[in-house]
Amino acid sequence: MLRTNIKSNLKDAMKSKDKRKTSTLRLIIATLQDRDLAARDNGAEEGITEDEILQMLTTMVRQRKESISAYEKGGRIDLATSEQEEIEIISDFLPKQFDEEEIRNAVKEIIAEIDAQGLKDMGKTMATLKGKYAGCMDFSIASSIVKETLGA
Repeated sequence: MLRTNIKSNLKDAMKSKDKRKTSTLRLIIATLQDRDLAARDNGAEEGITEDEILQMLTTMVRQRKESISAYEKGGRIDLATSEQEEIEIISDFLPKQFDEEEIRNAVKEIIAEIDAQGLKDMGKTMATLKGKYAGCMDFSIASSIVKETLGA
């Protein structure tokens, strides 16, 4: 589904001569093909799954946010703007991102669901969150909330 949607959007961007969107979508497809190739080498004939594609896209967004921070510190607002445009294009393929309150609620729900007792259950909690909410939240924020909640 996501693969088809990305390729369809690339065709539309090429037809409308949107250079930024075309280059960003080509980058997504190249990254996806690279990941598929690695997955096939490990025995996954179909390539990576939809959840893994969502994780890949989330990573791409996070990388661009880090780049924006570096560019702003270096006074390169033009490059920061370019990265922000790429984030918006990539984000079109991601589900709505949870805000901090929604992440807190999801963490509480998972902790109750798996009956996590302390920091020793952090890995299990994070794995369950990633399985259930792939692409929906920033897991670095979720990790700090899980640590805060289980450590209390």
